[in-house]
Amino acid sequence: MSDKPEIIDFNDFTKIDMRTAKVLEAYDHPNADKLMVLKIDLGTEQRQICAGLRGHYDPESLVGRNIVVVANLAPRMMRGQESKGMLLAASTPDHSRIILLQPDADIEPGSQIS
Repeated sequence: MSDKPEIIDFNDFTKIDMRTAKVLEAYDHPNADKLMVLKIDLGTEQRQICAGLRGHYDPESLVGRNIVVVANLAPRMMRGQESKGMLLAASTPDHSRIILLQPDADIEPGSQIS
């Protein structure tokens, strides 16, 4: 496996539905050391996602934040909790820091990222 990501064409990129979401609730995943469970508002619906933020953010500090999520990712079970999407974050090469990607101003949940 190469360290370089696979090159995709524009049509592949357009399949990704990125949206803003507001974090309504956040708590440490009961069965995973690195995961948090977040309840998010996508404007037209609320859903749950799991994210590897534990140890990088306090759950209380996430509530009320606007984040960016991939909304059309297939749901998957993560240590017994269903995750329906994925938040976007940046990490240092050694993964010692994880920083959420978020809009720089308040915006309605569900706004499309383009």
